[in-house]
Amino acid sequence: MHKLIANAVLFQIGWFACVLGGTGPWLLVPAAILCVHFFWISSWAAEGKLVVTVVLAGSAIDSFLLQTGVFEFPGDSLIVPLWLAALWAMLATTLNHCLDWTARRVWLASLLGAVSGPLSYFAGATLSDVRLPLEQLTTLAILVTVWAVVFPLLHGFAHIYRQQWLIKQMANKR
Repeated sequence: MHKLIANAVLFQIGWFACVLGGTGPWLLVPAAILCVHFFWISSWAAEGKLVVTVVLAGSAIDSFLLQTGVFEFPGDSLIVPLWLAALWAMLATTLNHCLDWTARRVWLASLLGAVSGPLSYFAGATLSDVRLPLEQLTTLAILVTVWAVVFPLLHGFAHIYRQQWLIKQMANKR
C-alpha cells in the first residue's frame, strides 16, 4: 500500500514540476521520480517497454493535437516539449500501480480518461504558458474523445507487457 501511495504522490509532484517548471533543471524532478520508480516501486525490466511505448504514443498524440491547433506552446516547435513527454513517462508508471484499479473495466478506464485527461490539460494550460486557442467547448469535446479512447489503450499496453514479463519470469525460473 505504501508503494501505491508513493506512486500517486510522485506522479503529482512530477506533474507540478513539469507544468510549472517546464524545461531546464526542472526536468531533473521527473528524471528522479522515474529513478525512484524503477529502483523502489518496480523495475526497468518489468515496465521499461511500457514507459517507452507510452512516451512515444503520447508524444505522437500530443504532437498531432499541437499540429491541429488544439493547443499551442511558445515557439514554432512541430513536436511537444520534453517536459510533456516526461509527463507521459510518469503517467506510464501509474498504470500498473496506483491506477491499476481503473483497468478492471474498460468503461471505467474510458470514463477516468474522459474526465482526468481534459482536466489535466486545462489545469496545465492555466498554470503554464500553454494556450488552448480553440473555443473551450470544442477543446473539451476533442480532449474528452481522445482520452476516452487513449486511456483504455494505455491500460491495454500495460496488460500485454505485464503478461509478457510474467511469462518471461516463469520461463527464467525453469
